[in-house]
Amino acid sequence: MPASTREAVRVAVLADSDTRWKWGALTARRITTATAEPTGFVLRGRATPTERQLAETGVSTTTPREVTGAEFLRAVRDAETRGEGYDVVVLALVGGTVRAVLQGLADLGLERRPVVVTGYVGVVYEKLTDGLLLRHGADVVLANSRHDAERFRAVYEGVGAGAESVVEAALPFLGGAPYTPEAGRDTLVFAAQPSVPVTRTERAYVLRRLIEHARLHPGREVLLKLRSKPGEHTTHLEEYPFQKLVRELDPPANFRLVYGHMGEVLDRTDLLVTVSSTAALEALHRRIPTAILTDLGVREVLGNHHFVGSGLLASFDRLDKGLAPTPDETWLARQGVAADSPYDAAFDAARDRVTELLALPALPPITPYYTTETAPGYLPGILARHRLDVTATEPRESGLRRVVREAARGAYRHGVQRVAPVIRRLGEL
Repeated sequence: MPASTREAVRVAVLADSDTRWKWGALTARRITTATAEPTGFVLRGRATPTERQLAETGVSTTTPREVTGAEFLRAVRDAETRGEGYDVVVLALVGGTVRAVLQGLADLGLERRPVVVTGYVGVVYEKLTDGLLLRHGADVVLANSRHDAERFRAVYEGVGAGAESVVEAALPFLGGAPYTPEAGRDTLVFAAQPSVPVTRTERAYVLRRLIEHARLHPGREVLLKLRSKPGEHTTHLEEYPFQKLVRELDPPANFRLVYGHMGEVLDRTDLLVTVSSTAALEALHRRIPTAILTDLGVREVLGNHHFVGSGLLASFDRLDKGLAPTPDETWLARQGVAADSPYDAAFDAARDRVTELLALPALPPITPYYTTETAPGYLPGILARHRLDVTATEPRESGLRRVVREAARGAYRHGVQRVAPVIRRLGEL
């Protein structure tokens, strides 16, 4: 039964990190007419977020259920069996996992499959072609700006794949009150990233310059906004947490580490500084002064090359002297931030596309670009790694199983943040 003939639209979101859960849950609300909370699932893996991280996203009062890929597919199948099948599934996942779940949904052979939506959580600056081709086969591939939509279509058309799934939208978590200076307040916020920069030397450099900036400006509050606490993981691995590096230094009283919802931190920000965090787009949307660091170069591996032409590139030396960059308005418009049209209108095309698909008597088969014919030496490995066999016996959940799983996850995180750096240093001897 098409969802258009029913009053309610049922939506499921599958995410693999706290940031993608935030993107997925908010996207589900923006592009559908669903009035109920989306049913949330978080993929079990190395980056599985803690309850604290999920709560900090602020997108839902209900904690999403932690599942394996096969368990998610069983949930989709069982929901249809109960007559409560999902109308829309939002896949907030890395490209390879999207491709595997697409295969799993196709193999379920549902009487009426859900509309599948996917996209990117922020700035797309690496693995553009591979990431897009792994996502091909979804009914809707969301682009966060006109710039991204043009690039996405060019990739699909360039390999002879259909590009009709690409729909221009915007990042779903932009918003908040426009920037208003406040008398007596002067706050610089540095938006940290788990893996940018990646080396200990470069991360220590950034930290040292932030502390030096705080000393040079004793009347300014300098906040280092962190994504996760020690032992937690995010979308990208963090080998050298700033929390540990700062122990070796003696920062002044006006320098602090902070956590929390980025939107709330931006409420008290007068200058947002980052290497290439999506927080820059959030700040720019609110017209908060923003600077993109060039100290470590303008390089693809850092992602700050995305901001070439923005007017925001600056070094610590210039920030120390009081620079507050002025953004280029044309660049902003192409990135879908601080646009002239109302923010909510950015999702009209995606909402219309989903509504059209839901009204069809039947959805077409899922037809990804990567198949055993187009990529016989690549696709089988991706599918094998994800092991999405819904016919396998479902393991019984128990207290012991949960304890062992958490212990293994803790050991993995310890290895990333403690053991791996030591092994790397020994290899350099």
